[in-house]
Amino acid sequence: MNEQSTWAGPLAGIRVIDLTRVLAGPFCTQSLGDLGAEVLKIEPPGLGDETRHFPPFVAGESHYFLGINRNKKSLVIDLQQQAGADILRGLVADADILVENYRPGVMDRLGLGYETLAAINPRLIYCAISGFGLEGPLRDKPSFDIVTQALSGALSINGERGHMPVKLGIPLGDMVGGVFGPMAILAALHERTQTGRGRLIDISLHDGLIGMLGYFAQLAFITGEDPKPMGSSHPNIVPYGSFPASDGSIIIAVLSERFWGKLCEALERPDLAADPRFLTPTLRRDNRDELDRLISDVTETRTVAEWEKRLAAADVPHAPVLGVTAALAHPHAVAREMVVEADHPAIGPMTSPPCARPASSIGNDEAVSPAEAGARCAAPKPIPQSAAMVAWKGVGAARSVCAIGAGHHLSSHSEKRPRIFGSTFSAKSLVLYLANSFPMLPNCKSIIRWPTLRSVATAVSCSATSSGEPMIT
Repeated sequence: MNEQSTWAGPLAGIRVIDLTRVLAGPFCTQSLGDLGAEVLKIEPPGLGDETRHFPPFVAGESHYFLGINRNKKSLVIDLQQQAGADILRGLVADADILVENYRPGVMDRLGLGYETLAAINPRLIYCAISGFGLEGPLRDKPSFDIVTQALSGALSINGERGHMPVKLGIPLGDMVGGVFGPMAILAALHERTQTGRGRLIDISLHDGLIGMLGYFAQLAFITGEDPKPMGSSHPNIVPYGSFPASDGSIIIAVLSERFWGKLCEALERPDLAADPRFLTPTLRRDNRDELDRLISDVTETRTVAEWEKRLAAADVPHAPVLGVTAALAHPHAVAREMVVEADHPAIGPMTSPPCARPASSIGNDEAVSPAEAGARCAAPKPIPQSAAMVAWKGVGAARSVCAIGAGHHLSSHSEKRPRIFGSTFSAKSLVLYLANSFPMLPNCKSIIRWPTLRSVATAVSCSATSSGEPMIT
């Protein structure tokens, strides 16, 4: 057994309390588990996480739940009972991170909000994931993936040219929480090594997807117009998209000028490179329809496999359009161990992304009594037998790639500093930002947040000024 197979991961020794459900939160905590953290997924008694009941099923297990809950332990606790809430407080006392994706205000009503839990454990990093964040006019609005896509502008640019926009196939409006949440948490973990304090993190799925608009936002700022759906094409780069082959379709991506001449040679149409209509990227964009037609006339004469061979020889970026099953079985995915064999306690052998253990079944392992659970969790006081904790599940971690990005909000309980879409900026950088007179990308807007968690800040000896002024250093 090699060192890689026995290595838990870079987050080994970090304990995560996972109060998430459905997709945005579980995808976040799964990434932490993939990186080696011990993740304790807490579900309500009865049905548990709603996604356990999403069809189709195999051996009674939901494909949906299996896909986003690997590498976690599973506990059942009724947080609406005082005894259950006491168990959670006991777990928090020894935890590093807590992640929840209830609507804003729910945890406070349960007596388990950030102020309360940070008073128990000032080192706790508390990540709240919600559709629209902890503040703002849409704070209490319910949100799912398609709602986030619609309100962020992302849905408006997806679909075929000249047709109604459609939602993204991948539920990025939810999964964005699992992209930006881990980044914010890892940043807070690093900060804690210097300050000894935890932090409240506010993840808004709406903010995150707006941040992912990238150059589309800047395009709207510059032109003053809404970008339109382009199908698989690019709004300004041509040729770039899907072209017909005799037995399917092939993606061709001429992102830079050096590939244009190579493509013309591979198409056996060197005349196109010298055609005055297509001499520059701007001309090719302006004559998109004619150029796409000329290329399609050639590509439809050969098979996808033939075009793969010819375009590879010419070093032109390309790809066949694979279905999900073909993508998962591709030799490169196999070589990179993106799909492995794993054993599930109910299903048995199954294919899975890299994991030490697939998602757990509720009640599959030996039940743990409330008293035993309280002892294991180092609860601050004895746990009554009526507490609703049912079972522990298996846990593990394995090598995995965790995609991280920007678009999170870090709200400190101990400092008052300007927040510019999730980052703490110096006075100098703030002045430089305010000096700009042109619109910036949405994830660069200046927002100053004033934390109101004074009682917690006092408990951990914060260094905010007594006058209430922002501390900019």
